[in-house]
Amino acid sequence: MSLVLLALFLTMSVFGIPLAVALGLSSVIAIVMFTSTPVDLMAQSMFSAMNSFLLVAVPLFILVGILMERGRVAERLFDFAEAIVGWLPGGLGHVNVASSVIFGGVSGSSVADIASIGAIEIKAMERHGFPKGYAVGLTLCTSTLSSIVPPSILIVIAGSIANASIGTLLVAGLVPGLFIAFAFMVFNHIYAVRHGFNPPTPFNLRLVIKTGLAAILPMLTPVILLVGIVDGYFTPTEAAGIAVLYTLFLSVILYRTISPRELPGIFIETARTSGTILFIAATAKLAAWVFTYDGLPAQVASFLGAISTGPTMALVLIFFFLIIVGMFMDAIAAMFILIPVLLPPAVSLGVDPIHFLVIMVITLTLGLVTPPVGVCLFAVAQVSKMSIEDVVKGSLAPMSILVAAILALVLFPSLTLWPIRMLGLY
Repeated sequence: MSLVLLALFLTMSVFGIPLAVALGLSSVIAIVMFTSTPVDLMAQSMFSAMNSFLLVAVPLFILVGILMERGRVAERLFDFAEAIVGWLPGGLGHVNVASSVIFGGVSGSSVADIASIGAIEIKAMERHGFPKGYAVGLTLCTSTLSSIVPPSILIVIAGSIANASIGTLLVAGLVPGLFIAFAFMVFNHIYAVRHGFNPPTPFNLRLVIKTGLAAILPMLTPVILLVGIVDGYFTPTEAAGIAVLYTLFLSVILYRTISPRELPGIFIETARTSGTILFIAATAKLAAWVFTYDGLPAQVASFLGAISTGPTMALVLIFFFLIIVGMFMDAIAAMFILIPVLLPPAVSLGVDPIHFLVIMVITLTLGLVTPPVGVCLFAVAQVSKMSIEDVVKGSLAPMSILVAAILALVLFPSLTLWPIRMLGLY
């Protein structure tokens, strides 16, 4: 059944059928061919997949990202990042990294990062002497940080699929995100010093205070969410609702960068984006049922046990497998399909489930920036007015740093698990 499902799914995807439709049709065909399960039971199974309070957080966080993008909050965050690290050697490259971390903590979306702050980062780096290819490549790769640092939409979805603690997962993603950001900054420093680009400007404490005050209210968003979730004041879904109200207050009432007339269009855009994601969740429920019926997780566990010598080796193998998957499949669809298949065997081999889920999310973010289906790749090409080929050439070096940093996280689980254990969350 699993082989038939995967063959049909890949065939339909090649012919351009939307992922959710291809996954649903291939699952139904496989179930009808091999079992006598009634069709109405399949429909009930799809509905039950949507009947989740946790999944309500997904459209709410998407709405937060769109409001922050349309509300032109990115400029405030970029100015603050420039004041903090712009004086270092390679200054505007560091600003690129820092602004993605800060904006990611507000929006939780890599695509929103590119759309709202990408053009600002690229033009600023060009003005300070960086080659356009390098500026575009670094902007593309640092956008992945917005999908890693909390509140990450991908982490919320992964936690809901695995029935894991969303609060614990969000906190667990913070240090890996900062570690990857540090790796980018070291790479940028070496590059800038070697080529003599962007000599540092003097540190200006007054400017830091001025831009910090302008950006402090948006930056409070991740603080409010994490503190509230970790201390148990509200659930992740309730936190998402509070974040929506907070961003509406900032954008519509305080800053007045979004007029009330724009809100219906924003809500419609949110509904369309959320509908795409949640339709994948519904059809993936059928695929997960097929894989479980076939005993695929047990077979994968047996295979990994035969070729690996322990949990670290098993996770390394899964890491390289996920890189390939991410190149050809949307990250959200891949999580809905693969978490039920890969998580049980990985845990049975000694891999920590929280570490596994964080690594899976981070690895699949590579698919956002790699051809042939990288959403952020196409977005940055459009923003920068460059061809896909030139963007890929410019991103090879920072992308290799990203892969190396993720591999380090795979090999050293304490980087992910130490913070949540220190806080008593795990």
